[in-house]
Amino acid sequence: MKAMILAAGLGSRMRPLTDHCPKPLLPVAGKPLIVHHIEQLVAKGIVEIVINHAYLGHMIEEALGDGRQFGCTIHYSAESEALETGGGIFNALPLLTAPLLAARFLTTPFLTTPSTEPENANKNEDAPFLLVNGDIWLDWPSIQLPRTIKGLCHLWLVNNPEHNPAGDFLLTDSNAVLDKQGQSESAFTFSGISLLKPSLFKSSKPGAFPLAPLLREAMAQGLASGELYTGNWVDVGTPQRLQQVEQLLRAKQ
Repeated sequence: MKAMILAAGLGSRMRPLTDHCPKPLLPVAGKPLIVHHIEQLVAKGIVEIVINHAYLGHMIEEALGDGRQFGCTIHYSAESEALETGGGIFNALPLLTAPLLAARFLTTPFLTTPSTEPENANKNEDAPFLLVNGDIWLDWPSIQLPRTIKGLCHLWLVNNPEHNPAGDFLLTDSNAVLDKQGQSESAFTFSGISLLKPSLFKSSKPGAFPLAPLLREAMAQGLASGELYTGNWVDVGTPQRLQQVEQLLRAKQ
């Protein structure tokens, strides 16, 4: 399985911290926020990672390199202008659907384990990839990643934070995810973590467009599943929330 980390945002709410530094490189507990994601993905056996970037993207490439320092391979999807979430993923699909380059056995400072990829992983052009918003933080060890999904997308939802009290989507007893359609009392917030199949974008065209309409279309077709994540999770959208993550990570050390 491959993963994509979204890292192309301007980080406007983080200013002045992001005036000269892209948000994914902001330090938290001694290392850039995006490095926490990379290390946890590698620990879960995901060793091919695609990162999109736009604002100050060259700094991200210079800091992370080709990924070998983390025990993975990093591919970059550079955007001359921000393409929003959907457009950024669509632009990166050639990297996400290319055959896996990782060896069957990987030895890194973080992991020594046989690959868990199925034998036909390279033959499945519609194999799901993991999408990670680069500006969130969560306790990765408590996330269990299914290797396949029945529909087009699988979303991790969280209890609604103070800044999003109405939530985003509904979660049924059968783990189907639905558009809330005004039912805010029982809605949950999208965590920014999801498994997506490339075929979710089969009707998309190049350019900037959001992801949410595609997710809602899949929900309307009964092709969206999900689960509720109840561990620590922070949408790192402000300096105050960045400090919250700092405190959570320092408490674990």
